[in-house]
Amino acid sequence: MKKYIKGNYRKSIFKSEAGYHIGIFKVVETNSDDLLDYVGKAITFTGYFHELNMDDTYIFYGKCVLHDKYGEQFQVESYERCKPEEKDSIIEFLTSGLFNGIGKKKAKAIFDVLGKDTLKIIAENPENLILIPGITKGNIEELHNKLMEYEESYETIIYLSNLGFSTKDAMIIYNFYKAKTRGTLEGDIYQLIRDINDINFRKIDSIALRMGIERSALIRVKAAILYIMSEVSNAYGHSYYYEEELKGYLPRVLGLDITEEEFNIAINELIKDMAIVRNADRYYLKEMYEAEKLIVNRFSFLMKQKDEEFKDFDKVVKEIESLFQITYNEDQLEAIKKSYLKKFLIITGGPGTGKTTIMKAIVELLSRMHRLSYSDLASKVALLAPTGRAAKRMSEATNLKASTIHRFLKWQKETNKFMVNEYNKSDASVLIIDEASMIDTYLMANLLRGISTNCKIIMVGDDHQLPSVGPGQVLHDLIESKKIEVVELKKLYRQGCDSNIISLAYGIRDGKVDRSIFNKEDDLTFISCQNNEVLEHIKDVCSTYKDLSYKNFQVLAPMYKGLNGIDAINKEVQQIYNKKDKRKNDMIIGEFTFREEDKVIQLTNMPDENVYNGDIGLVEEVSTSPREICIDFDDNFVRYTPSNFSNFRLAYAISIHKAQGSEFNVVVLPLVKAYKKMLYRKLVYTAVTRAKKKLYLIGDIDALDMAVDNIDTDIRRTTIKDLLISSIKTSK
Repeated sequence: MKKYIKGNYRKSIFKSEAGYHIGIFKVVETNSDDLLDYVGKAITFTGYFHELNMDDTYIFYGKCVLHDKYGEQFQVESYERCKPEEKDSIIEFLTSGLFNGIGKKKAKAIFDVLGKDTLKIIAENPENLILIPGITKGNIEELHNKLMEYEESYETIIYLSNLGFSTKDAMIIYNFYKAKTRGTLEGDIYQLIRDINDINFRKIDSIALRMGIERSALIRVKAAILYIMSEVSNAYGHSYYYEEELKGYLPRVLGLDITEEEFNIAINELIKDMAIVRNADRYYLKEMYEAEKLIVNRFSFLMKQKDEEFKDFDKVVKEIESLFQITYNEDQLEAIKKSYLKKFLIITGGPGTGKTTIMKAIVELLSRMHRLSYSDLASKVALLAPTGRAAKRMSEATNLKASTIHRFLKWQKETNKFMVNEYNKSDASVLIIDEASMIDTYLMANLLRGISTNCKIIMVGDDHQLPSVGPGQVLHDLIESKKIEVVELKKLYRQGCDSNIISLAYGIRDGKVDRSIFNKEDDLTFISCQNNEVLEHIKDVCSTYKDLSYKNFQVLAPMYKGLNGIDAINKEVQQIYNKKDKRKNDMIIGEFTFREEDKVIQLTNMPDENVYNGDIGLVEEVSTSPREICIDFDDNFVRYTPSNFSNFRLAYAISIHKAQGSEFNVVVLPLVKAYKKMLYRKLVYTAVTRAKKKLYLIGDIDALDMAVDNIDTDIRRTTIKDLLISSIKTSK
């Protein structure tokens, strides 16, 4: 039986454009013993609604949850509006302000004549109102039209629910289209995919087919082409596609073959609709084409700007060296100087070359040259990184606040929009961006939209690491164009020049692995074993470091499934670090058990809670009634309910992609041929460079060689490099 509360909406605390409400609700009735104490009182509620009227009575179905910041709330999953039937309720409804020109006197007269069926008669036979003294023709039209509009909104939401949309989706759809909802769905239901975030092709397509749309319908073929381009882009990172590729994927998505003529009609209409762009034999999603053009135009513009004037560089740098008790090498001095002179600069280098050290020096240089205090500097200089952990490292190194790019741009999860954009730009005059290899094309374009055209940009990153999860390879293309000012740091500092971890990393980068470095010193250990022995060796190593902080020890693996996949490792290693204990509460979610003090990783961005994809924390509390889990992310306590349990998972082992932007004192990396699909050079290079002091490789040495030799998966089709070459003329 669904739990419900019945009563009246009293106040709005927050309302998003998508229809998400936080408000106050006065409870008059409930079927839940847990909520009896609220009868006659108010409770905070959350959920998606079309509109809420203070004069209506509602039934909210859902559950009570405990929010860490806002206390007990009723989380509404669905709702219904109770039609007024009693005299006082009907009169109150008619005088609520919904109907212009209807006061208490006229409302009472209407009820006295029409009785308890007042609203039904107004809707179905409004001409009967002419019998009521004092009611004008204008009153009749107002009452009928507004009531029909009011009823239509509710009926449309029921209509959407009956089609198969969730209550949440139904609310979002209606709030977007309003009175045009039915017309849109009946005209081109696939339009929803283009207009509304998180409503995908597969969901819409299944509903469309149930509605009777032909499998070969033009609107379906067009939607399928856009879906293919988006999915392939996210899967392989490409920014454009060829005609034969699209034709090859279409039968799998549509479930049938279409003719050449049908394909051409669909493509040409998409071009005419400006949904895709055709350039020679390449097809781009419009958003991708515009993003690449924006990136190229902005960086071309910045590269053409005159250098800043710089006096007494040697003197200022000597002061900075004295402050930080360091002597910069030639490459570092070049990076520091050009960071001031140039409007756009890339600083790149492998592990241990001092990229973080350079950022610290750049911040100090800007402070001294512009005579700014650190508080003033914070308003001018934005330190950004793609992940929360990388941003935290920047902040620790520079003593300035740093944030994720999403947080800087004020990303709104509900709408998937950035509040800092071309219409509301940031005041920052300098951006310093770390881990720049992780920035995809769309994010880079949105970042550029949110800052002034003249804003100085310094990108710091290692191009040999994994490219962005999203489409594109922005840092790689910028460097490869040879048209951008780049300073490469070459001299090794971290761990010393004799570090075997560093030697292995550079060997992998250059495609040559010297096997003699393994087991030579304590920092690099290779444990050779069979595929079915890997997990036991991982457990042995984990037992050795059982007392090490969860922040300093990490198992990394390329895949989730399989004998030596992340899921299997997590289940086994959990028994070493946090086995079942009657003093600790636990909860089974899917195939995993989550226990108090378990190490977990965040999988999505939750900006309202200040927790982001890749953040690692510990389970603080597990509650079974209600079902909730509280996770501690460095003293930021975030509560989860069943609706967002999928946002985290165990983190004794994590993927190499999730580890990018992080560093650990000790890293364990299994390598087996069973990982074949995921064994490639950049992946293994990225994994190795996560280790600061100690690295264990466990498995088959031949699997390492396979990965080092495999560079095919690194190839992404993009056009930023070519566009830059053609747009920036050689000036020397």
